[in-house]
Amino acid sequence: MRAKALNPEDIEEVTRGSGITSLPLFGEWSGAGQFTTGMTVFPPGKGIAMHHHNVEETVVIVDGSGVAVIDGEELKVGQYSATWIPPNVPHRFYNSGDEPMRILWVYGGVEVTRTLTDSGETFAHMSEADRQVGQEN
Repeated sequence: MRAKALNPEDIEEVTRGSGITSLPLFGEWSGAGQFTTGMTVFPPGKGIAMHHHNVEETVVIVDGSGVAVIDGEELKVGQYSATWIPPNVPHRFYNSGDEPMRILWVYGGVEVTRTLTDSGETFAHMSEADRQVGQEN
């Protein structure tokens, strides 16, 4: 396997609903064998539903500000704030600022799932079903 570099024009943006978009960077689809990574942009006032993953996750706030709710605790986050979330810990991020909030996410695996807290539904991360559910203000 050869090393790769991506430029923004090489990445297909994924619509997640409520104006939220994701840019999948590296993962199983690109030949990565041990992690999955990408970025998500949240418009002001928008967020993703409470959920958990089957693998650990770290999130870095690249731009903007918001709130990370991790295992029931609300944490204010801003540019360059970083979180670490163990597997199966409920969490969500939402933009509480006036500008778009961009996050960089990294999962500790390539077979990543997202389970919605309210319904218990589990989806393969970034699958078509995952892209259409779980957005909320």
